[in-house]
Amino acid sequence: MLRRLLEREREVLRFMRDLGVPFTNNLAERAIRMPKKVKQRISGCFRTVLGAENFCTIRSYLDTARKQGFGMLHAMRAVFSGQVLALT
Repeated sequence: MLRRLLEREREVLRFMRDLGVPFTNNLAERAIRMPKKVKQRISGCFRTVLGAENFCTIRSYLDTARKQGFGMLHAMRAVFSGQVLALT
């Protein structure tokens, strides 16, 4: 691990030069944790791989929309009315 950190020092310390890069990946971890824990409490697991993939796709879309200032209801309306939100 030390060798990898030394070889990739520039990437590892990018947050020090670019204030747009967060210090941790905590936001990504929180985005994954909530749906996973909710699903575990409700049914314990996904019944199919396709169901898990679909759930993750929807949660990812809604989480990205929220982070970019769109309300979840607005994002869902856009999807069902065929509109495309400019998510980056």
